[in-house]
Amino acid sequence: MTDPRDELVEHLGAMRAFAISLTRNTATADDLVQDTLVKAWTNFDKFEQGSNMRAWLFTILRNTYYSLRRKRRREVEDADGIMAESLSQKPDHDGRLNMRDFNVAFEQLNDEQREALILVGAGGFSYEEAAETCGVKVGTIKSRVNRGRARLAELMNMDEDEPMEITDVVTAGIVAQQSHA
Repeated sequence: MTDPRDELVEHLGAMRAFAISLTRNTATADDLVQDTLVKAWTNFDKFEQGSNMRAWLFTILRNTYYSLRRKRRREVEDADGIMAESLSQKPDHDGRLNMRDFNVAFEQLNDEQREALILVGAGGFSYEEAAETCGVKVGTIKSRVNRGRARLAELMNMDEDEPMEITDVVTAGIVAQQSHA
């Protein structure tokens, strides 16, 4: 008795023609035929000897086609990668490296700038509250905050308008360009 797998080759041309008629695309049709052959090969134990091999293969091909169609209807086209990028997550170590760089730079600021940045940025104080706490005028606090932020950007080799990715809320508050009037 002959192995039914030997008969597969005889049906390739007809399978490809059928796949092209379904997909209207030769590359997709070739993929569909290949998927069909893989499924048939791995499921030959389910093929009944003496039955119609061509009908069995065409049924697998047709079912594979409609399964792929249903799957593609549920998928979102993302050719430019915008959707995938929105789902991606930066590695945690980036935040730790930024944090280490920030700490080194922050320690190089003078005491007045650090104090002003901590009060206004991290503490959430208004400029008026920070000025009262330090016993100085509001303009002095504003100046210390602005000079401190500019110095941090310089020490960290950043443009002043370049956003810094910080994982720590307190540090983000210190670096943020927010105005507390």
